[in-house]
This record gives sequence, structure tokens and C-alpha cells, in this order.
Amino acid sequence: MAFERINQKDWYKVLGAKPSDSPAELKRKYQKLALLYHPDKQEADVAAGEVEERVQRFMEIAQAWKILGNEETKKEYDLQQREDNLTKEWPLHEQIYLEDMSWNEDEQLYTLSCRCGGNYSVFKSESKDVSLVCCDTCSLVIEIL
Repeated sequence: MAFERINQKDWYKVLGAKPSDSPAELKRKYQKLALLYHPDKQEADVAAGEVEERVQRFMEIAQAWKILGNEETKKEYDLQQREDNLTKEWPLHEQIYLEDMSWNEDEQLYTLSCRCGGNYSVFKSESKDVSLVCCDTCSLVIEIL
């Protein structure tokens, strides 16, 4: 499942949660909010505009739980968040194709020399899951296309 990155919501913030929260804690926070904003639980004398806002909020809460309540999609979301944060925090040295890196058959490892003399390294087993790689001696990062 690929997530939309542009203006993506912070699904943890929607649930009032943190990435370090346990699955049980995430579920508890989701259930509390779902009960609070569920359309069937709204009072009859609420203004139409507020009803619409509450329905929107309920749909956001449901979407957050759909992503964070599933181990697989939560893992993917967390990886993407970490990658987005790395892109903001670390200087991106260059973008490169995996095929342009040196291949070491014995170690099953792709490497590329950094301008500082260090190396960027990616094991073949992780090459499908990784797109940002840090140099082993400096703070530069490459993006694998």
C-alpha cells in the first residue's frame, strides 16, 4: 500500500498518539476518539456546520486507525515518516541508481565511495526497502532511485 506523501497528515497526531505507543495504546486512543466523534453519538441540537466537521474528524480518525492499526501498513508509514524526516534533516548529496553502485558478490553488498573517503553501503537483502543511505563517516546522504 503506497501512501500519498503530498500534504500527508500525521496519523499519530490525529489519534493523539506517539510512534512509541503500543498497539493496545493506539487502539485505546482510537476507540476513545471514535466514540466521541461517531455520527450516531452526536446530539440532535448541534449546528449543521459542526456536524459536518465532526463527521470529517470521525473519517480522519478511522483513516488513522486503518493505517496505524495494521502492523504492515503502520511499518510502511513509519518507514516513510523516518525517510521524510531524514530528507529534511540530512544534506542530500546526490541521487543515484543502484546499478551504478559497485557490487560485491561475496558480501552481497552494493557500495559507493563518498567524497569524504567513506562509503555508502546497501546489502542486497535491504535494497528493495531502502531509498536513503547515510555515509558511514560523514553526514551526507544519497537517494537510491
